[in-house]
Amino acid sequence: MTDFTNDQIYRYSRHIILPEVGGVGQKKLLNAKVLIVGAGGLGSPAGYYLAAAGIGNIGIIDFDKVDISNLQRQILHSNDRVGMHKADSAKMTIEGLNPDVKVRLFKERLSSENVLKIFEGYDIILDGTDNFATRYLINDACVMLGKTNVHGSIFRFEGQVTIFKPKEGPCYRCLYPEPPPPGMVPSCQEGGVLGALAGVVGTLQAVETLKLILGIGAPLVGTLLFYDALQVNFRRLKLRRDKNCPMCGEQPTIKELIDYEEFCGIGAAKLE
Repeated sequence: MTDFTNDQIYRYSRHIILPEVGGVGQKKLLNAKVLIVGAGGLGSPAGYYLAAAGIGNIGIIDFDKVDISNLQRQILHSNDRVGMHKADSAKMTIEGLNPDVKVRLFKERLSSENVLKIFEGYDIILDGTDNFATRYLINDACVMLGKTNVHGSIFRFEGQVTIFKPKEGPCYRCLYPEPPPPGMVPSCQEGGVLGALAGVVGTLQAVETLKLILGIGAPLVGTLLFYDALQVNFRRLKLRRDKNCPMCGEQPTIKELIDYEEFCGIGAAKLE
């Protein structure tokens, strides 16, 4: 698009008056394509703020349905949508917030068979998942396609955010070459999570995504940001590429996507 309508000028006025954004930056946002994997605790606040910011094309992949236990943190959904597909519910909320946003839904389980085809149509992949199987799949697909992965995770009262950008920083496997054994690390369902924590981390993911699209600031490429909600403490950890990484190292050993659910020893994974 080359021109703004009067409604758009008014809607995005707080962006447009920022020298770092302006009209040119807002056009970048309206033309951007972001895929959110998981319309849950992290995908909800991230998706809501990306839509509010005017990201013109948002993809949402989630095969799960809204459960009443989700509503403690998954703010794209509501009580009257319990039993509805999360993807449909997310689309309703986003389109109700901003009619400029085109939402494409993938109501299917992300797998080694469909991940490359889905990812290739997007500029940035926002990882809102809550299981190792899907995190490794997202990571490996992003490395293969050269896509930027805005990663977030939460557990109990702690969260973390980083950006895995191929060739400019490490990938997920540089930190964790292989998944932990089944049952070693409890899920949020087993260990619990403070609902508002999802809002903090998901919003940070949205901010980092906007910075990447606009080309401003210092995105968290090669930096892991930890947040401890109980102590109100943010810590930064420098990350470096592992030259021996099996995915992005000098001599990668992983050449194709594998059945990660069998690999991790778990059943069909849900998206947080």
